[in-house]
Amino acid sequence: MGDTLQHLGEGFGVALAPINLLLGLIGSFIGTVVGMLPGLGPINGVAILMPLAFALKLPPESALILLTAVYIGCEFGGRISSILINVPGDAGAIMTAVDGYPMAVKGQAGVALSISAWSSFIGSFVAFIGIVLAAPLLARWALAFGPAEYFALMCFAFACITGLMGDAPMKAVLAAVLGLALSTVGLDSNSGVYRFTAGSVHLSDGIQFVVVVIGLFSVSEVLLMLEQHLVQAPPIRAIGRNLFNRAEMALTWWGTVRSSVLGFVVGVLPGAGATIASAMAYTMEKRLCDTEGTFGKGDIRGVAAPEAANNASANGSFVPMLTLGVPGSGTTAVMVGALSLYNITPGPALFTQQPTLVWGLIASMAVCNVLLLIMNIPMIGLFTRMLALPNWILVPGILAISAVGVYAIHATTFDLVLMVVLGIVGYLLRKAGVPMAPLILGFVLGDMMEQNLRRALSITNGELGILWESPISIGLWVGVATMLLLPPVYRRLSRRRAAAAAA
Repeated sequence: MGDTLQHLGEGFGVALAPINLLLGLIGSFIGTVVGMLPGLGPINGVAILMPLAFALKLPPESALILLTAVYIGCEFGGRISSILINVPGDAGAIMTAVDGYPMAVKGQAGVALSISAWSSFIGSFVAFIGIVLAAPLLARWALAFGPAEYFALMCFAFACITGLMGDAPMKAVLAAVLGLALSTVGLDSNSGVYRFTAGSVHLSDGIQFVVVVIGLFSVSEVLLMLEQHLVQAPPIRAIGRNLFNRAEMALTWWGTVRSSVLGFVVGVLPGAGATIASAMAYTMEKRLCDTEGTFGKGDIRGVAAPEAANNASANGSFVPMLTLGVPGSGTTAVMVGALSLYNITPGPALFTQQPTLVWGLIASMAVCNVLLLIMNIPMIGLFTRMLALPNWILVPGILAISAVGVYAIHATTFDLVLMVVLGIVGYLLRKAGVPMAPLILGFVLGDMMEQNLRRALSITNGELGILWESPISIGLWVGVATMLLLPPVYRRLSRRRAAAAAA
C-alpha cells in the first residue's frame, strides 16, 4: 500500500502540471460538448483528437490525459441530451432518459441535470478509489470470464430488462426482440453470409448504432413534438430551481453508492460496458426502491443510479486496459491505439516500466472528475434554457444535428433515409406504448451475445454444457431465473393483497 500511495502522489504531480491541467480542462469541455451531441459519443471524440494529440508531439502522458478527459467528459455530457430532448448522447445514457426526460417535462430539468452531474462525480470517484486499491485483484478476476460467462452475463442483462417492463411486459419483450433482430442485419463475420440485407450493399456492414438511436429517439421525438404542437399540448419549459436540495441528495445517496460499485465491477469486465452497467443499476434501484410505481415517470432516483453506474463503468474499463492490455470498452480500444503510436504496449509490465504514465493517467481521472463537476454545475442554467426555445427553432435544430451525425458515418443519403424510416417506426411504437430502452439494449448487446455464444460452442464442438459449467456461469443463470420469475410472482401477490384489502 505504501508503494501505491507513493506512486499515486507522483501521478498527481504529473496530472497537476500546468500543461496537463490545461489539457485536462480542454479535454473535459470538448468531451462534454461531444457527449451532448447525439450520435457522436466518446469513441468518435477520442478518435478525432488522437491524431491531433500525436501531431502536436505531446508526450505520451499528456496525450493520454487529454484523451482520458475527453472520454470522461463524454460520459458526463451524454446525460444532457437524454434529459433535455430524450435523445441519449451515447448508449450508456439510454437509461438516464427513462426518468430524466419525464423530469424535464415536469419542469425539473435543472434538478435532473444537477443530480446526474453529482451522481456522475460520485460514480467516477468510487471507480478511482477502486482502481487505486484493487486493480490487480479485479484484473485477475476478470480473466476468469470466458465466452460462456459473457454469454450468461448478456442473458442476465436481458433478464434485467424485466425491471423496465412495468405493467406491459409483452411490449418490452417485443422491443427487445426487435432490437436483437436489427443487430443481426449485415455480414456474418463467421460464415461470410449476408443476413437480412435485401440485396442492398448499404446494409452489408449492418445498421449503425448512430442511425438506430437517432432514428428511434431523435426523429420520433420530433414527430411527437410536432403532434403536441398540432393538438396545442402545453410545451416543456425549464422552470423551477437548477440545483437539487439536501432532501433529494439524501434520497439518492445510497442508490448512487450502490450503483457506483456495481458499475465499477461491470466496467472491469472487458467488453461489458456502460450500457450493461446502467441497465443493471436502474433495474436494481427499481427493485429496491420503486414501492410507489414512480420509476419511469420522473423519479430522481432513476436518474442518479444509471448515471453513477455509467461513469463508474467508464472509469473501470481502464483496469483491464492498463493491467492486461485488453480494452474494457470501445473507447479504451482506441486509446490502446494511441499508446501504440508511442510504441507503448499496455499490460502488467506497464506498471513497472512506465509508472509515471500509468499513475499520471489514474490521477488525471480524479482531477478531470473535479473539473467536470465544477464546469457542469454552473452551466445547468444554460442547458435548461434550451427548453425555452420555441418548436420552430428546436425541431429544425434537432433534425440538423441528427442528420449531420448520421451522414458523417458513411456520407450516404441511404443512412438518412433509414434514419427517417426508423424514426417513423419509433413514433408508431411509442404511440402504442412500446418502450424504446429494451429495443436499444437488444440492439447494442445482440452482437456481443451472438459472438460469445458462438465462441463458447466452438470450444466444445457444439456441446451446450459449457454454458453452465463454471461457478460464475451458474451464479449468473441463477440470477437470470430469479429476475424472470420474481416479477410475475410479485405482481400476483400484489393483486392478491389489493383484492384482500378491498374485501
